[in-house]
Amino acid sequence: MHTTVSFKLLPRVRWGILGCGDVTEVKSGPAFRLAERSELVAVMRRDAAKAADYARRHGVPRWYADAEQLVADPEVDAIYVATPPGAHLEGALLAARAGKPAYIEKPMARHTPECDAILEAFGRAGVPVYVAYYRRFLPRFVKVQELLAAQAIGRLNRVTCSLSAPPPAVPDAANPPWRLDAANSGGGLFLDLGSHMLDLLDHLLGPLQEVTGEASGAGSPLPVENRVSMTFVVGAGVPGTGCWDFTAAQAADSIMLEGSEGVIRFGVFGADPVRLETNRGTEVFDPPHPAHVQLPLIQSVVDDLTGHGVCPSTGESARRTSVVMDAVLADYYGGRADAFWTRPQTWPGRARSEA
Repeated sequence: MHTTVSFKLLPRVRWGILGCGDVTEVKSGPAFRLAERSELVAVMRRDAAKAADYARRHGVPRWYADAEQLVADPEVDAIYVATPPGAHLEGALLAARAGKPAYIEKPMARHTPECDAILEAFGRAGVPVYVAYYRRFLPRFVKVQELLAAQAIGRLNRVTCSLSAPPPAVPDAANPPWRLDAANSGGGLFLDLGSHMLDLLDHLLGPLQEVTGEASGAGSPLPVENRVSMTFVVGAGVPGTGCWDFTAAQAADSIMLEGSEGVIRFGVFGADPVRLETNRGTEVFDPPHPAHVQLPLIQSVVDDLTGHGVCPSTGESARRTSVVMDAVLADYYGGRADAFWTRPQTWPGRARSEA
């Protein structure tokens, strides 16, 4: 297993949630109760009334309005950091200092340096850290992995991914949603949605290499990027391209894996099935998602912490996706090695977009 030698396996995992917002209502929160050898014992939200309401509705024994109090709870074994990315480092460091494993929402942090700080802290503490790239374990994408393992399309020759969506509504540009505020998210929707696609490619095909790309922010009242394009290589020199456009007239979502004997097509966010096209015809695979989409990954995390399996969605794997996103966005933000979200007036990409 990937967990450090000094970490003592748990008989079962008692979870505490930092930040019980929307993502925890259906996608993740109930999964901590439904997974085997797992239970949800405490939640925290700065708004005490909302924390109490969440605990009441979800049958959670305790709630807190202070993160340090939840992490210090002796009956909490592991921490789910479910805040926006701008607070991931703070929550993760609290868990590491307490010697408790953490499961962090994606992306892992706002940029690679914060990922490195998290990994260093957990390395010193001798406890594991995981990241919620849950699509790795959804049945539809497990099927894609099986098709690749069976060489259903022969030798992989090319990878193409794209995501388009209409511009998000921004009623007040001075107070944008957190996903469009670099201080909270690390950038635009590419960080939130593109990270899922990039991690899935990493999981299915191996680390992305030779990454190049560019970003722009034309036509938006916000300073963050809204269009991204990139090229990359996977495996033994297989070329790939990616495009994310959040200014499009219509939504589209696609990954295409072209091989010497066929093509695999699938979407990442919608309900489109997996399509295998070969000279024998077209096969369609449409396994349903579970009601709580993070349950399969959370079960894998629990299995890892209790010695019943290995979870591949770790801080180390999530860092690779952050490295890729930083490489593509570095020119737009004038570098991403510092706290770039504090200096939007210096972002070259925004200056070009406004010219």
